Amino acid sequence: MFLQLHVWSLYLLQEASIGWDPRSLWVQMGPMAKVIVILLFLMSAYSIGVMIDRLMAYSAARKQSRAFAPAVAGALREGKLDEAVKIADRYKKSHLAKVVVAGLQEFQAHQISSEIPGEEIEASKRALERAEAIVHAELKRGVSGLATIGSTAPFVGLLGTVVGIINAFRGISQEKSTGLGAVAGGISEALVTTAIGLFVAIPAVWMYNFFTNKIEGFDVEMGNSSSELIDYFLKRSQRGVRK
Repeated sequence: MFLQLHVWSLYLLQEASIGWDPRSLWVQMGPMAKVIVILLFLMSAYSIGVMIDRLMAYSAARKQSRAFAPAVAGALREGKLDEAVKIADRYKKSHLAKVVVAGLQEFQAHQISSEIPGEEIEASKRALERAEAIVHAELKRGVSGLATIGSTAPFVGLLGTVVGIINAFRGISQEKSTGLGAVAGGISEALVTTAIGLFVAIPAVWMYNFFTNKIEGFDVEMGNSSSELIDYFLKRSQRGVRK
């Protein structure tokens, strides 16, 4: 039975004379299907670019933050705010450094200025919140595009499927035949565009979820660093009042 099915499948493929290599499939596609495939490849190229960029950015942020945290903690324990700011400036890609330096600079500015006495803590807290929002937006750059591609690529492929089925029925009406040869071109368009749409969407969805978890982790780290820095400012201010 299996041998008979195999013989029939070979017969149908020979009747349809379908080329299954990429070049033959491309040649057999209609203009609309080609446009859809090109669009899907552009979406794939964009998503790959975002993936590479975000992986590099997150790796650098993690690596520099691990080096920055103990260095700035040592400077703060010794009360050297200027040294802490200089350390933060050396770690430009660290998400923690970007937040901490904003709080330190605001605290220093209010300590030097006597225009608004007693507002160092609140001003520093607002500066930290602004810095967290800015860094969060930087970390999230391009990630929403992955979500868009992951949700729309299957529908773009489905559009190619619909176009392929229409071409298949058109082939039946033109050739006045219901054999595989009449519908082979349209069916190949439908299958190829559907497969490419899924191929583009699945990695985009995976990486979107992965990057979202990374960003949530970075947000927690920035929030903890901001809270610890505010506690440090409170203790420093209290020591200043006692003196």
